[in-house]
Amino acid sequence: MDQKYTRADRCEKVSNVMGVLLDGVAQLEYDREKLLPEHQAAYLDKMDEQMAKGITIGDEEVINPDINQRAQFVVANLLHALKTDNEQVAGAMCSYLAIRLPDLKQVKINENDGEVSIEFDFDNEYHNQVAVDFNLH
Repeated sequence: MDQKYTRADRCEKVSNVMGVLLDGVAQLEYDREKLLPEHQAAYLDKMDEQMAKGITIGDEEVINPDINQRAQFVVANLLHALKTDNEQVAGAMCSYLAIRLPDLKQVKINENDGEVSIEFDFDNEYHNQVAVDFNLH
């Protein structure tokens, strides 16, 4: 069988990295190619068990939430962890999202006048941000 590929097919590499951005600035990255240690995978399972008992989203109590509701709850906890510099919890929340939503490419969190918006981007690959130093004389 003869297959033909366009240049884009040959050059495009699908990224396995999920990024978390806060107000457009990268906060965390999760590389799905790296295996999650067994104890961390067990922690994610424990999170699911706890969430199945019920979570609060906004003012609503949700028993046995679906994956979308769980993701919203996890992002709220992720945002709190980022704001309080709790790297361990932030890392766990990021891992949860990357593993439970394998097609998720970016989590975009924006704050504006106390309002928080969250976008789960399944379409656009995450690209590492590079810091640039400016020397102003």
